[in-house]
Amino acid sequence: MIAEFAMAGEAPNLPQKALAQKALAQQEEDLLETAVREHARLVYRIAYSVLRNPADAEDATQEIFLRVLRYGKKMAAINDQKAWLARIAWRVAVQRRKSMARASARIEETRETLISPSRGAERVLLEQERSAVLERLISALPSQLRDPLVLSTLEEIAPREVAAMLGISEAAVRSRSFRAREILRERLLALTGPGIGT
Repeated sequence: MIAEFAMAGEAPNLPQKALAQKALAQQEEDLLETAVREHARLVYRIAYSVLRNPADAEDATQEIFLRVLRYGKKMAAINDQKAWLARIAWRVAVQRRKSMARASARIEETRETLISPSRGAERVLLEQERSAVLERLISALPSQLRDPLVLSTLEEIAPREVAAMLGISEAAVRSRSFRAREILRERLLALTGPGIGT
């Protein structure tokens, strides 16, 4: 009688366990979907800042989220998903950069766009020219200055996280970012002329 009661008590738990597992799997899927939706742009920008090529950055972004997919069960335990994804993105992009010497040679391909004639076309062209100049100047910086600048200033990642990604101190991140900005300011002043300074 007691055994029957115990067996009867366990039977309802099996469907509850299955429901709980299904709910947990759905929650993991929702976490991943949310992470992709909220942070795909950040991951792409980090990959692009390292690889400097849209196609390579898109490939890296896909690889990054495939790696994240493997961590589905662990995602709920991660407190700061943005920083976690940024670290993964940085590592993957740096690995790709090391294995792809040709990535830098194709930067200019990304600058070609067609603009339809309109009243604002001249202003759009001027902004694109300024962006292209600034991008070339940033690309010309030594990597030990460029990387902290891109991550902390352009991608707005906290210096603590940038330090962890690059394996340097927070003070070094701030110092290198400051030095990079100073170099950029000097080079922009040297280039100031028609179409750049106006």
